[in-house]
Amino acid sequence: MRHILLLSVYLFALATLHAQGYKTTTGKVGFFSDAPVEDITAENQAVTGLFNLQSGNLAFLVPISAFRFPKSLMQEHFNERFMESYNYPEATFAGKVSGYVPTAAGPQDALAEGTLTIHGLTKPYRIPGTLSIEDDRVLMNATFVVKLEDHAIEIPSVLFYNIAEQVEVTAQFVFEKIEK
Repeated sequence: MRHILLLSVYLFALATLHAQGYKTTTGKVGFFSDAPVEDITAENQAVTGLFNLQSGNLAFLVPISAFRFPKSLMQEHFNERFMESYNYPEATFAGKVSGYVPTAAGPQDALAEGTLTIHGLTKPYRIPGTLSIEDDRVLMNATFVVKLEDHAIEIPSVLFYNIAEQVEVTAQFVFEKIEK
């Protein structure tokens, strides 16, 4: 609950910086688990976030129960057994993006540095990606690895060969300029 309150305050402060503020309510986050028995993929298109182009401040919130899987049983196990989404309903990131030129159009390399909270545990992350400024939009893309043990996500021994110890996460955001 404390993390939600802090993220809410951070998002409100970021939103008030309307001069270079951007928001998204349709961000996408997906993950891929490459395990010996089966591969697991899921996608979430209900990600919300705010970005300040001038300062680089970035925050986003991922509702855990909004991940969609190819099989409904996978989704059920993900929410109930692994992520415990009833106790930890969202994942959050708060940090800063650097390495880009705010006045340059087109794709640029960028680095997001901040804290990622998953399953109630907050860890520092450095996430390389790309940022593209197009008219009144900012597009961001990144791929990075999350180790399950870093966030106390336990794999039952009977499922050890079904679920990888780390997952590849992809994030895609289209931020729209916040109007005054």
